[in-house]
Amino acid sequence: MKKYFPSSELIINEDGSVFHLHVKPEWLADKVILVGDPGRVALVASHFENKECEVESREFKTITGTYKGKRITVVSTGIGCDNIDIVMNELDALANIDFNTREEKDNFRPLELVRIGTCGGLQPNTPVGTFVCSQKSIGFDGLLNFYAGRNEVCDLPFERAFLNHMSWSGNMCAPAPYVIDASGELIDRIAKDDMVRGVTIAAGGFFGPQGRELRVPLADPKQNDKIEAFEYKGFKITNFEMESSALAGLSRLMGHKAMTVCMVIANRLIKEANTGYKNTIDTLIKTVLDRI
Repeated sequence: MKKYFPSSELIINEDGSVFHLHVKPEWLADKVILVGDPGRVALVASHFENKECEVESREFKTITGTYKGKRITVVSTGIGCDNIDIVMNELDALANIDFNTREEKDNFRPLELVRIGTCGGLQPNTPVGTFVCSQKSIGFDGLLNFYAGRNEVCDLPFERAFLNHMSWSGNMCAPAPYVIDASGELIDRIAKDDMVRGVTIAAGGFFGPQGRELRVPLADPKQNDKIEAFEYKGFKITNFEMESSALAGLSRLMGHKAMTVCMVIANRLIKEANTGYKNTIDTLIKTVLDRI
């Protein structure tokens, strides 16, 4: 018997669109680009030959169109893994739940999702302007811990090694981080041989969780020093951002392919930053559009 999804769990608007995104099932392409900034949706879509739909609700803006014969949907997520939880569940529902019967479709429809974002570099090989593909993500957000199957898709030995290295105990820097791989096939296709492949920490905030200290002291003042020094089976942590773990984790649980690629706009190791990055991120956008 097919699972039925009541209106309290899957909220469908009166016009037939999904609750937060306001996107209708027929508007969703198989290839999806995610960006944090709603203003960046128009930048991505400026390369489309045509647009078939455009809708905006809160921080979620969506445009579907065609680029070099490929049908692509670009969606803004806002900031943070909590928003990725909304976007991923609603995109999966659009693809794999019949909105008329509220039942799962007979045939699974896989999506390919690439998040284009910005990040802070943590190693000498990630100076400002570097493109970093998140081969693995360490989730400081705890989101995946609320879903069944979390242990089956996560890299548990890596998690244990990281926690042992950080020497966190009790409620210090809780919840416990999780480690998840992005789609290997997508990483190979997007990164090729001209992007850094690394381990990304998806932080639950921009300041304390990323080791930034303003007026409130950090729980672990040595956090970033330990993160920069961590190494496991040849992997080192390359960058901070705020969404990659939830995207990779939920996609693995749902059966989709997903990855994150970011441009470094600040290097925490040498304490440099570039606030004028918006002109150069278009190079990364065009690269992803060509390779997705």
